[in-house]
Amino acid sequence: MPLGIPSSAVARGPRVHLRPPRASDERGLLRVARRSRVLHRPWVSTPTTPSAYATWLEGAAAPNRVRLLLCRNDGGEIAGYFALNEIVRGALQSAYLGYWANAACAGQGLMGEGLRILVRHAFRALRLHRLEANIQPDNAASIGLVRSCGFAREGFSPRYLKVAGRWADHDRWALTIEAWRARPPC
Repeated sequence: MPLGIPSSAVARGPRVHLRPPRASDERGLLRVARRSRVLHRPWVSTPTTPSAYATWLEGAAAPNRVRLLLCRNDGGEIAGYFALNEIVRGALQSAYLGYWANAACAGQGLMGEGLRILVRHAFRALRLHRLEANIQPDNAASIGLVRSCGFAREGFSPRYLKVAGRWADHDRWALTIEAWRARPPC
Protein backbone atom coordinates (compact mmCIF):
# COMPACT_ATOMS: atom_id res chain seq x y z
CA MET A 1 0.00 0.00 0.00
CA PRO A 2 1.56 3.36 -1.01
CA LEU A 3 2.38 5.79 1.80
CA GLY A 4 -0.66 7.87 2.76
CA ILE A 5 -3.29 5.43 1.46
CA PRO A 6 -5.01 3.66 4.37
CA SER A 7 -6.09 0.04 4.16
CA SER A 8 -9.69 1.29 4.50
CA ALA A 9 -9.50 2.92 1.04
CA VAL A 10 -12.20 1.51 -1.24
CA ALA A 11 -10.88 3.05 -4.46
CA ARG A 12 -7.60 4.65 -5.50
CA GLY A 13 -6.31 6.97 -8.17
CA PRO A 14 -2.86 8.41 -8.90
CA ARG A 15 -3.31 11.38 -6.53
CA VAL A 16 -6.36 10.59 -4.39
CA HIS A 17 -8.27 7.77 -2.77
CA LEU A 18 -11.78 7.26 -1.40
CA ARG A 19 -12.38 5.95 2.09
CA PRO A 20 -15.29 5.80 4.53
CA PRO A 21 -15.53 8.63 7.07
CA ARG A 22 -14.89 7.84 10.72
CA ALA A 23 -15.50 9.56 14.05
CA SER A 24 -11.87 10.73 14.19
CA ASP A 25 -12.41 12.78 10.99
CA GLU A 26 -14.73 15.21 12.80
CA ARG A 27 -12.26 18.03 13.44
CA GLY A 28 -10.67 17.87 9.98
CA LEU A 29 -13.93 17.60 8.08
CA LEU A 30 -15.56 20.45 10.05
CA ARG A 31 -12.50 22.64 9.41
CA VAL A 32 -12.70 21.92 5.66
CA ALA A 33 -16.47 22.49 5.59
CA ARG A 34 -16.21 25.82 7.42
CA ARG A 35 -13.37 27.07 5.23
CA SER A 36 -15.26 26.02 2.09
CA ARG A 37 -18.65 27.62 2.88
CA VAL A 38 -18.26 30.38 0.30
CA LEU A 39 -17.45 27.84 -2.42
CA HIS A 40 -20.51 25.74 -1.54
CA ARG A 41 -23.05 28.53 -1.09
CA PRO A 42 -25.78 28.33 -2.41
CA TRP A 43 -25.25 24.89 -3.92
CA VAL A 44 -24.94 22.56 -0.94
CA SER A 45 -25.02 22.52 2.86
CA THR A 46 -22.21 20.77 4.70
CA PRO A 47 -21.91 19.81 8.38
CA THR A 48 -20.21 22.64 10.29
CA THR A 49 -20.87 21.72 13.95
CA PRO A 50 -20.04 18.63 16.02
CA SER A 51 -23.72 17.70 16.32
CA ALA A 52 -24.22 18.11 12.56
CA TYR A 53 -21.16 15.92 11.98
CA ALA A 54 -22.52 13.23 14.32
CA THR A 55 -25.82 13.22 12.42
CA TRP A 56 -23.98 13.16 9.09
CA LEU A 57 -21.75 10.28 10.21
CA GLU A 58 -24.73 8.34 11.55
CA GLY A 59 -26.39 8.75 8.14
CA ALA A 60 -23.33 7.22 6.50
CA ALA A 61 -24.26 3.88 8.09
CA ALA A 62 -27.62 3.66 6.28
CA PRO A 63 -27.83 0.57 4.06
CA ASN A 64 -29.01 2.62 1.06
CA ARG A 65 -26.17 5.13 1.25
CA VAL A 66 -22.43 5.17 0.65
CA ARG A 67 -20.47 8.18 1.91
CA LEU A 68 -16.78 8.46 1.07
CA LEU A 69 -14.12 11.04 1.79
CA LEU A 70 -11.83 12.00 -1.06
CA CYS A 71 -8.31 12.21 0.39
CA ARG A 72 -4.92 13.03 -1.04
CA ASN A 73 -2.54 10.09 -1.31
CA ASP A 74 0.31 12.29 -0.08
CA GLY A 75 -0.65 12.90 3.54
CA GLY A 76 -4.35 12.10 3.64
CA GLU A 77 -5.76 15.68 3.49
CA ILE A 78 -9.52 15.70 2.88
CA ALA A 79 -9.94 17.05 -0.66
CA GLY A 80 -13.69 16.47 -0.91
CA TYR A 81 -16.58 14.16 -0.34
CA PHE A 82 -18.79 11.90 -2.45
CA ALA A 83 -22.09 10.22 -1.62
CA LEU A 84 -24.22 7.66 -3.34
CA ASN A 85 -27.67 8.28 -1.86
CA GLU A 86 -30.97 6.45 -2.05
CA ILE A 87 -29.40 3.36 -3.60
CA VAL A 88 -32.18 1.25 -5.07
CA ARG A 89 -31.46 -2.37 -5.89
CA GLY A 90 -33.60 -4.82 -7.83
CA ALA A 91 -34.57 -3.80 -11.34
CA LEU A 92 -33.28 -0.20 -10.94
CA GLN A 93 -29.70 -0.60 -9.53
CA SER A 94 -29.41 3.18 -9.25
CA ALA A 95 -28.20 5.91 -6.90
CA TYR A 96 -28.20 9.69 -6.59
CA LEU A 97 -24.76 11.27 -6.58
CA GLY A 98 -23.78 14.05 -4.19
CA TYR A 99 -20.42 15.72 -3.60
CA TRP A 100 -18.55 18.78 -2.42
CA ALA A 101 -14.96 19.97 -2.54
CA ASN A 102 -12.40 21.38 -0.14
CA ALA A 103 -11.98 24.99 -1.34
CA ALA A 104 -8.23 24.76 -0.69
CA CYS A 105 -8.04 21.94 -3.27
CA ALA A 106 -10.31 23.53 -5.89
CA GLY A 107 -8.96 23.86 -9.41
CA GLN A 108 -6.42 21.03 -9.06
CA GLY A 109 -8.41 18.31 -10.83
CA LEU A 110 -8.77 16.24 -7.66
CA MET A 111 -12.58 16.16 -7.77
CA GLY A 112 -12.45 15.02 -11.39
CA GLU A 113 -10.04 12.22 -10.51
CA GLY A 114 -12.18 11.38 -7.51
CA LEU A 115 -15.39 11.26 -9.54
CA ARG A 116 -13.78 8.94 -12.08
CA ILE A 117 -12.69 6.49 -9.38
CA LEU A 118 -16.06 6.78 -7.64
CA VAL A 119 -17.91 5.96 -10.86
CA ARG A 120 -15.64 2.99 -11.45
CA HIS A 121 -16.30 1.81 -7.88
CA ALA A 122 -20.07 2.31 -8.26
CA PHE A 123 -20.32 0.37 -11.50
CA ARG A 124 -17.78 -2.38 -10.79
CA ALA A 125 -17.74 -3.03 -7.03
CA LEU A 126 -21.27 -1.89 -6.14
CA ARG A 127 -22.72 -3.22 -9.40
CA LEU A 128 -24.94 -0.19 -10.00
CA HIS A 129 -26.42 0.47 -13.42
CA ARG A 130 -27.16 4.20 -13.23
CA LEU A 131 -25.95 7.28 -11.35
CA GLU A 132 -27.96 10.50 -11.30
CA ALA A 133 -26.71 13.94 -10.25
CA ASN A 134 -29.17 16.79 -9.72
CA ILE A 135 -27.41 20.12 -10.15
CA GLN A 136 -28.65 23.68 -9.95
CA PRO A 137 -28.45 25.16 -13.48
CA ASP A 138 -26.16 28.05 -12.43
CA ASN A 139 -23.55 25.74 -10.88
CA ALA A 140 -21.16 25.72 -13.84
CA ALA A 141 -18.30 24.03 -11.96
CA SER A 142 -20.46 21.11 -10.89
CA ILE A 143 -21.94 20.72 -14.36
CA GLY A 144 -18.44 20.75 -15.81
CA LEU A 145 -17.38 18.05 -13.34
CA VAL A 146 -20.12 15.57 -14.24
CA ARG A 147 -19.94 16.38 -17.95
CA SER A 148 -16.18 15.62 -17.92
CA CYS A 149 -16.98 12.14 -16.63
CA GLY A 150 -19.59 11.40 -19.31
CA PHE A 151 -22.83 12.33 -17.54
CA ALA A 152 -25.53 13.53 -19.95
CA ARG A 153 -28.24 16.09 -19.18
CA GLU A 154 -31.60 14.35 -19.13
CA GLY A 155 -33.95 17.11 -18.10
CA PHE A 156 -35.03 19.92 -15.81
CA SER A 157 -36.85 19.67 -12.48
CA PRO A 158 -38.35 22.92 -11.17
CA ARG A 159 -38.17 23.47 -7.40
CA TYR A 160 -36.71 19.97 -7.04
CA LEU A 161 -34.63 20.07 -3.83
CA LYS A 162 -34.61 22.27 -0.77
CA VAL A 163 -31.10 23.67 -0.41
CA ALA A 164 -30.13 26.17 2.29
CA GLY A 165 -33.79 26.68 3.19
CA ARG A 166 -35.15 27.33 -0.30
CA TRP A 167 -36.58 25.17 -3.07
CA ALA A 168 -34.20 25.20 -6.01
CA ASP A 169 -34.50 24.20 -9.66
CA HIS A 170 -32.17 21.42 -10.79
CA ASP A 171 -30.95 19.89 -14.02
CA ARG A 172 -30.86 16.08 -14.04
CA TRP A 173 -27.58 14.55 -15.22
CA ALA A 174 -27.10 10.79 -15.46
CA LEU A 175 -24.59 8.16 -16.46
CA THR A 176 -25.36 4.50 -17.14
CA ILE A 177 -22.85 1.70 -17.09
CA GLU A 178 -23.31 1.26 -20.87
CA ALA A 179 -22.42 4.91 -21.55
CA TRP A 180 -19.48 4.67 -19.14
CA ARG A 181 -18.12 1.55 -20.84
CA ALA A 182 -18.44 3.20 -24.26
CA ARG A 183 -16.29 6.19 -23.21
CA PRO A 184 -12.56 6.21 -23.85
CA PRO A 185 -10.61 5.59 -20.63
CA CYS A 186 -10.01 8.77 -18.62
